[in-house]
Amino acid sequence: MANDRLLKNEATEEKGERARMASFVGAMAIADLVKTTLGPKGMDKILQSSGRGRSVTVTNDGATILKSLHIDNPAAKVLVDISKVQDDEVGDGTTSVVVLAGELLREAEKLVAAKIHPMTIISGYRMAAECAQNALLKKVMDNKEDAEKFKSDLMKIAMTTLSSKILSQDKEHFAQLAVDAVMRLKGSTNLESIQIIKKPGGSLIDSFLDEGFILDKKIGIGQPKRIENAKILIANTAMDTDKVKIYGARVRVDSMSRVAQIEGAEKEKMKEKVEKIIAHGINCFINRQLIYNFPEELFADAGILAIEHADFDGIERLALVTGGEIASTFDNPESVKLGHCKLIEEIMIGEDKLIHFSGVEMGQACTIVLRGASFHVLDEAERSLHDALCVLSQTVVDSRVLLGGGWPEMVMSKEVDELARKTPGKRSHAIEAFSRALQAIPTTIADNAGLDSAELISQLRAEHHREDSKAGIDVITGAVGDMEKLGISEAFKVKQAVLLSATEAAEMILRVDEIITCAPRKREDRM
Repeated sequence: MANDRLLKNEATEEKGERARMASFVGAMAIADLVKTTLGPKGMDKILQSSGRGRSVTVTNDGATILKSLHIDNPAAKVLVDISKVQDDEVGDGTTSVVVLAGELLREAEKLVAAKIHPMTIISGYRMAAECAQNALLKKVMDNKEDAEKFKSDLMKIAMTTLSSKILSQDKEHFAQLAVDAVMRLKGSTNLESIQIIKKPGGSLIDSFLDEGFILDKKIGIGQPKRIENAKILIANTAMDTDKVKIYGARVRVDSMSRVAQIEGAEKEKMKEKVEKIIAHGINCFINRQLIYNFPEELFADAGILAIEHADFDGIERLALVTGGEIASTFDNPESVKLGHCKLIEEIMIGEDKLIHFSGVEMGQACTIVLRGASFHVLDEAERSLHDALCVLSQTVVDSRVLLGGGWPEMVMSKEVDELARKTPGKRSHAIEAFSRALQAIPTTIADNAGLDSAELISQLRAEHHREDSKAGIDVITGAVGDMEKLGISEAFKVKQAVLLSATEAAEMILRVDEIITCAPRKREDRM
């Protein structure tokens, strides 16, 4: 029994069948968890944290749900990772990718039980994935040349993306916002210049898109409320040193008048600093840190708008948008890049005053102001909108479009099925299984809408045996519908990412035949 003492006492290992079962079960459990959020009739989840404040999140964004789970099962972690990557890469399809990977493993489990070697299954899956991708490539539409068509494609994609989210009620309104915002980017995928501000109050339909940039701050007292042709110096520097801070400062003096002298010196120093700043020839100074009363007075006297405590996100974005840079020393004005904009003014949204910068250097900058009943609604609206913005900005670069509503999955499934019939040997079982797994996405969409999925999917299969069928699931009427007429489109890039990521994740989990859990380090009692 020498073998037993290979690992430390607390370390455990599971071999072969047991390990595979553990990883299959974990992955399928995760897939089942997010399955119900898929599609236009998907449900939301409430995530409640057990930490301080017991914050509550209401969401149906797959990546957000999975990110918040604390998972022990290694295979489940792989699925969480692919949904994260999907979120970072293309922004949407986070639920689909997990559901597809879960289905692939569910099918693989049956095959393994039928004594087909995992490597055979993997090579079958690989062939199937390639075949599925080619099937999609044959069917893509690309309207890059025709601006009108392309814009309507973008609208459709935005509406399809939003239809499974909280914004589905006002999806035309928000799709229009998202398309406008992305069109302003002129082909860059840098979503930094689209700023989203959330203000509770009003209803979702009151949300609007504003050109330029809005900083969530008030203008100080006695400051000019409106500045034209602004030259902005954006800084991150301490402007709170014109008094001796009593706390934490140790000064030995022989009389009180000495303290006053020190304060006077500090004040002089501050004054010099302000003069240096004014020497840049600016009329707006935005600082990330506090500005004390004294320097603020000096700025006000010089007719300069001083804004303090601009949060870091806001200030970085502001620098990007106005074409300035964040400065922290002011000795040589010529090396500092100032930001420019045509007009700075104070505006009111709801109860709050904000500062609006319009006519900024970077023409593509804009701000989307979301209104809504509560913070939970706003957070979820922001996530949904972010998904739509990501997908659209990817589509502007790669303008290939597919129909949606379970149509791409059926197209792929049909092609993969034909491949299975042509392939000799055991791999054909795996390819067939892949085709079944693809049908899981339309099945789930139908299930979530409370429809008879078995009936619908068999109808869809029959429809797709005709050439160039446009059939998909019309969730609203609960029947098979023509996706082109209904205007349900998806970005090719999203679908491709879902397909490839899910296949790779399934493959990775299938390769596992042993799980070794390492022993935790002992805590030494330090008394």
